[in-house]
Amino acid sequence: MKYITLDGTQITPSKIICIGRNYVDHIKELNSETPDDMAVFMKPNSAITDVLNAVHIEPLHYEAELCFLIKDGQYSAVAVGLDLTKRGLQSNLKKQGLPWERSKAFDGSAIFSQFTIFNGNIENLNFSLDIDGKNIQTGTVDLMIYKPDVILCELKKFLSLEDGDIIMTGTPAGVGMVKAGQIFEAKLFAADKLLSAYKCQAV
Repeated sequence: MKYITLDGTQITPSKIICIGRNYVDHIKELNSETPDDMAVFMKPNSAITDVLNAVHIEPLHYEAELCFLIKDGQYSAVAVGLDLTKRGLQSNLKKQGLPWERSKAFDGSAIFSQFTIFNGNIENLNFSLDIDGKNIQTGTVDLMIYKPDVILCELKKFLSLEDGDIIMTGTPAGVGMVKAGQIFEAKLFAADKLLSAYKCQAV
């Protein structure tokens, strides 16, 4: 079983719950339709990795996201994560009206910085992704269609949330292909205070 770290302690999530199409500009850049209801899909524990691969049978795309750790049915900690996507496969599945899991839930499709306890002021959380020193993505709670409290409320209507589960809240505009050799640096902030970061070179 794969694990994430919370202030240095290892935690094994049972599942990763992902929110799709949660930023208007991201919907536009992929020429997608805005869903009538919150789009939800899952990644298994085996999706967790700390290695950023450029190819998993086919080229992968990056999506930086604000992520929450669940404890006692509430948000207990935060991190910044990368949702890795087989974009070509996803597009084909969408055209056929089929589920996305083959393009989203494969092994090694989720990367997280270290999770950290926060003061509960979700509105101040924001994140960024730089590639080779250039800012590519920036996300804030204000830009989300479904805010974190709404996401949690909606998920509880049909899903049991276990301690250690992770919720990925969607990605802003700026997604693109991962290329081997690129340096990725994702950062999570509370207002201007750095809370957590993930930095690596794609292979």
